Order: sequence, then structure tokens, then C-alpha cells
Amino acid sequence: MKKFLKYFIQGLILFIPLIITLAVLMKLFDFFEGLFAFVGFSTNALLNTALGLIVTVGFIAILGILASSFVFKQFFSFIEDKLEHAPFIRHIYSPVKDFTNAFMGNKKRFNKPVLVLTNPNANIEEIGFVTGEDLTHLNIKDKVAVYIPMSYSLSGRLIIVPTANIKPLEADASDVMKFTVSGGVSDVDSDTQQ
Repeated sequence: MKKFLKYFIQGLILFIPLIITLAVLMKLFDFFEGLFAFVGFSTNALLNTALGLIVTVGFIAILGILASSFVFKQFFSFIEDKLEHAPFIRHIYSPVKDFTNAFMGNKKRFNKPVLVLTNPNANIEEIGFVTGEDLTHLNIKDKVAVYIPMSYSLSGRLIIVPTANIKPLEADASDVMKFTVSGGVSDVDSDTQQ
């Protein structure tokens, strides 16, 4: 039963992002297909479906082209700057953006997995990721910021610990994150440093 649960959770970890991606694509496809049917471009349902599929693929490709262009980057930076300075919205947009960038894209932040001694009396250690090594801007010395992710969740907590209480893990950061978020069910290829 334990092995089945392990495979089931690994399947969920792979399946959920795929399903979310497919759901977004299907909604986009339904929008374009419905648009052609509403406008009355064609009375043939098969033609409307084919046109909806072609326009969906084209729309996504055009977004990809625009995302890599200088003009779009400048436009997006302008919009992003306005969102980050708007009252109330900035308190939602900025943390969500930072959190997303920490997991994906070119600015991955969770790339230094560590074991953190969180309870010295019971010798309890937790897996975390160093997110800040220089905390002098907060007048904190000889300590680091460590993000501790929660299992089966995208939430976690930030702790500030002495550098003596952390041990680097000799493993791929994404494998360690998968292992932590899956509650220890997922395997990590590399051994941890003792």
C-alpha cells in the first residue's frame, strides 16, 4: 500500500501541472471556437473547430514571439512598474511575482538546499533552501534566511538561523524540492552530505 501511495503521489506531481496547462489551453480554444461560431464565420461546426485550433496555436506562438521582443519587454516592464506601485495591488502582485520567479524562470531562488537544525534538544532537522545570506540590511549578522517549504503545499515559512545550524545538501535543488513537497515520498538521486 505504501508503494502504491508513493506512485500515486508521484503521478499527481507530474499530472497536476499538465492538467492545469491543458485546462488553460482548452479554455483558450473554447473562446476562439465560440468566437467563430458567434460571429457566424461559418455554419460548419468542424470548420469552426479547426479554425479555433489554428488560431489558438497561432495566438500562443505570437505571444511567444512578442515575449522575446524588445518592445513587448519594455511594455511589460512599464505595466509591471505600475502594478508594483499601485496601492493595495502591489501587496498582492509583488509577492506572487517573487514567489513565481523563485520557482520558475531564469531567476530561480531555491537553488541552495540545506538541512536546518530547528530543534537542538531533540536533534530535529528540516529541509530548507537558503534565500538570503547577507542580512545586514536588516541589522542581522552571522545568520541566514532559510525558506522551509511545507509538504503537499506551495506554502512555507521563512526562518532566520545561525550559519552553524545549516548543512548544505549535495543534491539537485529541484529533486530536494520535489522530495520535500511530496512529504518524503519522492526519491532524491544524490545522497545528502552528512
